Amino acid sequence: MAAVEVLLARVDPDVPVPRYAQPGDAGVDLVTTSDVSLAPGERIVVGTGVSIALPVGFVGLVHPRSGLAARVGLSVVNTPGTIDSGYRGEIRVCLINHDPRHPILLRRLDRIAQLVVQRVEHAVFREVADVAGLPVSERGAGGYGSTGGHALLDVSGPAGIRPETEV
Repeated sequence: MAAVEVLLARVDPDVPVPRYAQPGDAGVDLVTTSDVSLAPGERIVVGTGVSIALPVGFVGLVHPRSGLAARVGLSVVNTPGTIDSGYRGEIRVCLINHDPRHPILLRRLDRIAQLVVQRVEHAVFREVADVAGLPVSERGAGGYGSTGGHALLDVSGPAGIRPETEV
């Protein structure tokens, strides 16, 4: 796997330098620099104690940690959060508690999110007169749900899911 050098400054000296837990992992863990209590439905922006300099042509994407999302409902509001190559401030993460009943308690240096560094391409947009000027595709204008895979959904039921459905 090819590696790209990313310069990193710890704005909090106690924060560990992000690292990959296993060979082949896509993301490195980010931690919170503060103790946090999130009530059900509450959002909060927390610092991670690190600033980075991504090379031009790369982006940092901040994703939720799957275990925290599954176990306690902790997620990143703007998933994924985008870190542009020109940004030099502290990486901050907007967290949300999706659990309807229980608060989430985070302690300083708890792992809260993952940072994935990816190469990006810049698009050159060429305007056409109208939608008919776009090339035909098999999908066409089909949007939300148009490719299927949702046979268990019943839009007339509560929350759009039949009660007997396991999600």
